[in-house]
Amino acid sequence: MFMGASTKEGMDIATESRDIIRSLIGEDIKNLNPAEKDIVERIVHSTADPEYGKLVSISNDFVDLSLKSLEKQEDILTDINMVKVGITQYDGNVYSYIKDEKVKEYAKTKGITRAAAAIEYAALEGFEGIIAIGNAPTSLLKSIELVESGELNARSIVGVPVGFVKAADSKEALANTDIPHVITHGPKGGTPVAVACVNSLISTLKNENY
Repeated sequence: MFMGASTKEGMDIATESRDIIRSLIGEDIKNLNPAEKDIVERIVHSTADPEYGKLVSISNDFVDLSLKSLEKQEDILTDINMVKVGITQYDGNVYSYIKDEKVKEYAKTKGITRAAAAIEYAALEGFEGIIAIGNAPTSLLKSIELVESGELNARSIVGVPVGFVKAADSKEALANTDIPHVITHGPKGGTPVAVACVNSLISTLKNENY
């Protein structure tokens, strides 16, 4: 399977799409390794936006540590269910706690967003693995806070929330930490970007391309 394709027609379309993407962003990603290139190419494929070739930043240790986590089938934590359901072909567990009734009550009690409360809840549940955030800046900021305080064991963070309020700031905050990460600069991001990042890692692991 290549970029989700499973038939000859699908493979032909996916191959042509990948060729077009490489012609558009090849110069932007020329210094990346194959696994990193795949992440950016999948993001562009999922959004039809070649600007991501210039907007994505990947820390040097992100791919290696993320793949080690996936190889051990550690958990993946997402900010919302849309990101969760988009992550396919993974043999481990993928969680999103934002709709959990305990999280809703916890958020009310503490006066924080449900997105942030869901991250705190995951920490209390002993989460270990990869965090993928595509929508909620408050969940990213809370993840950074808890990882740096030692309360949350994240191997890496996909930090690509979309929006005009706190999104860019939260991503730059992540970029300024030692946490292995991938981010998109500015307001762009979202569910398709977060899903593309994680599915790229899963595909790389399964294809043993690293």
